[in-house]
Formats: sequence, structure tokens, C-alpha cells
Amino acid sequence: MIRTLVDMTAERFSHYVYSLNRRTPSISGFVRASVTLREMVRATSFSHGQALTYLAPPKGLFHQSMLKRLARWIGEDIAAREARPDLIVGHKLTIEGIVAEQVANALGIPFAISIQGDSDTKILSARRDLSRSFGRIFHDAKMVFPFAPWALSAVEKRLGMRKGATVLLPCPTDIDHPTPPQIGNGSLVSVFHLKNARRKNLDSMAAASTYLADRDRQVPISIVGGGSDSDRATCQRLIGNAPGVTLAGPMNREALREFLPTASGFIMPSRRESFGLVFIEALFCGLPIIYPKGQAIDGFLDNAPFALAVDAQDPASIANAMQHVIDHEAELKSALADWQASDGAARFKRTSIAEAFAGGLNQAIT
Repeated sequence: MIRTLVDMTAERFSHYVYSLNRRTPSISGFVRASVTLREMVRATSFSHGQALTYLAPPKGLFHQSMLKRLARWIGEDIAAREARPDLIVGHKLTIEGIVAEQVANALGIPFAISIQGDSDTKILSARRDLSRSFGRIFHDAKMVFPFAPWALSAVEKRLGMRKGATVLLPCPTDIDHPTPPQIGNGSLVSVFHLKNARRKNLDSMAAASTYLADRDRQVPISIVGGGSDSDRATCQRLIGNAPGVTLAGPMNREALREFLPTASGFIMPSRRESFGLVFIEALFCGLPIIYPKGQAIDGFLDNAPFALAVDAQDPASIANAMQHVIDHEAELKSALADWQASDGAARFKRTSIAEAFAGGLNQAIT
């Protein structure tokens, strides 16, 4: 996601990326390394900048302190490279945002942040002791890029309404050329790596399938995605005896483009989801979607008949949406065809996302 944003705006901005990666050493190793910044951070150059691995204790201990030390390292590196930037951008309020604020303040320049719903809301909930710091970062940023409307609402609920500038920034995909909807084969499809089956709520999809079967309805679900033998075994246990839920295996991008339009709809009622790029891909492939209420793309498609929000914790809610998609497929796909040609769909295309990101960066700088 971040690399795509950088690449899409590379002709307008000179980006330099610090990719942050946390590593948890043993306690003794952490104590030894904590003596100097040099030993706390390891840097590896790559095409867009540097990948930084920093040491930090497990379970979020010293979360802010370690990130502030990392910010010092980055500030010193910027000074050594004699490449003073016009803007610091931290992707994720509760992690990179801490670093961005520290570096920007040290250099006397503005900073911007993005809000990635799942990670940020999880850390905001777990680290209430840092609410004052997170609130300062959120309100002092010259620009905030929420990936989805619900993510901004969730953060504002905890940190207060933001008065500064915000630009909604959907995640870009290479599948953004609409395939006109066609009547499908009466099945639903879901796409995820099998190691994420619990997070993507495969067990509730299976329970919803059983719920329908008990009422003399069967709606097959094909799960597209690769994984290890252990991942497949876990999925089979989650599916259990649910009728019609099958593992279709992995597919490359071209195969997925061809496979998706053959289904009647797309389903992924995830337990946690920051954005869920595959929902937009499914819409561009002509499929009505079933997504988790209050997460993923919630807020982008309010009142759209082809986007059904469900309670991810309630198999009956999921089952009712599944039946609705099958029973009203022609009607839903007709509305989806109109949407594909609208400004509502255009906002999810790479060109529009690049313009939104570039405009937000310029506004933050000026």
C-alpha cells in the first residue's frame, strides 16, 4: 500500500522512505543493545530508502520510549545526509506517528499521518496511558489521511474531533478497470491467505452456510487463497461439516480477474479489517459484496444496495446477507453496473487516489 502511494507520486515528490520493523530480543540482549542508538537500530538500504530494524521489548513495553529513540536515529541520519525534507509522513498514527512528530519537531517542519483502522484502534485501546500523546499527534498533524471513514470516526471518538485538514485515502489496487456484472453461478467467493482464516472469520461463514442449509437453502462458498498444509488443516477444522464451503486454492492476479466475475457475490465478514482492498477489487469485477459492519470499507458505500454490511459476530446476519445476494442478484448487479460508471467508483481508481495523496501532501507542506 505505502510503496504504491510512493510510486504513484514519485514524479511530483522526492520521497525517501524509512521502513520501520520491530524486533524483540532476549532481555539480556535488549539491555546490552540499549546502551547506544547504534546498537538499537540496524539499517539496510533498499530502492526507496532504508529498512530499519529497531529493538523493543514485547507486548508494547516502552512503546513510546523506543520509538522516540528511533526518531533520534532518523533525525541524525537526515542531518548526516544533508537532505532536509519539507514534510515528514508517518503511516499509522500510533506507531510511525510518534516518530514523525519527533523528527518533524526536531527539524522545525510539518508532519502528516495516516490512520490505518485495525492497527491504530487496537493500540489506542491497549495503550490508554498514551492517549494524551496520541491526541497531540492527531490534532497537530498538518494533514491526516484516514484509509476509511469508520477509521477516522473511531479515532475521533477516543481523541476528540479533529479541526485540521483530512483527506480520505482508499487503498489502491491494480484491479480498477470495471468488468461489467454478469449473472453468476449461484455461489459466493472469498479471497484471503489461509493463515488468516480466523481473522477473516471462516468459522462464521461456515456457520452461516449451515444456518441456511438447516432452512433448506444452500449457498456454496469458494475460498480462494494459498497456505501451508497446516493452514489448510486449520481451515478444514473451521469449516467442519458446513455444506458447500470449499478451498479453491491459490490464484495469480490474472486468474483471479477471470474467476471473480463468475460468482454471484463476494463475502468476507472479517473480525478485524483496516480497509480490505479485495472488496474494491470484487466490486470492479462485478460482484456485490458482504463486508463487516463498522470496519473495512464501511462509510464509503452507505445505502449502496450491492454492499451489504453484516454483524461479523452473528452467523444469522451473515446468512441473511448471503441469501439476499443470491435472491436479488440481478437487481444488485444492475445497481453495481451503474456505480461502476460513476464518480463513486472513480475515487477508488489509482489515478484518483494518487491525486488525493499528492493534493494532501501539498496542502500539508504549504
